[in-house]
Amino acid sequence: MTDLTMKKPSAEARFWDKVADRYAQKPVADEASYRTKLWLTQTNFAPETKILEFGCGTGSTALEHAPHVRHVLATDISERMIEIARAKQRSTGVDNVTFSRADIADFEAPDGSFDAILGLNVLHLLKDRNGIIDKVHRMLTPGGLFVTSTACLADTMAWFGLFAPAGRLAGLIPHVEMIKARELERDIETRGFKIDHRWKPDKGVSLFLIARRKR
Repeated sequence: MTDLTMKKPSAEARFWDKVADRYAQKPVADEASYRTKLWLTQTNFAPETKILEFGCGTGSTALEHAPHVRHVLATDISERMIEIARAKQRSTGVDNVTFSRADIADFEAPDGSFDAILGLNVLHLLKDRNGIIDKVHRMLTPGGLFVTSTACLADTMAWFGLFAPAGRLAGLIPHVEMIKARELERDIETRGFKIDHRWKPDKGVSLFLIARRKR
């Protein structure tokens, strides 16, 4: 299968390639919350729904959603993550998911290509978050959904911002943006979306949002 971007892997891609196998073996930190997010998302799907998921990691969420929709295009910057996702797909026999290596910053699709776009546990890792939100808006159909779950570390772990640059230089962590929940909601709302659902699990750092592109 041809990947959507074949540029030389970035430093971020190399980081995720390095940790992919270890990442794939880790259990979901909060299984109950994960299942709730899946259910909340799937209540908005229809058999003809076309999905883009960027930052799909090892593909578990794309495969969970596949039985409820027409097709899922799932992308990640890490080649190794995509290799693991494709192996999972072969073991499950799911045939309506396409896994491809791509950087959402470079990814292009015609306007209105997707009914739903998922960016889960990824917005806080992007250097140009608002540029990507604008791109998502353009690629969605009118009334289409943008589903996100984002670590809003500035609300509860502001100290992390003091150590993150050193950790990144040492290759221990990827690029991380310190985001506040209200700031993220504002960024999404001012770029042509109406937030239909917001949820932050008790004691969690991630804000889960289902936002709808305004017609």
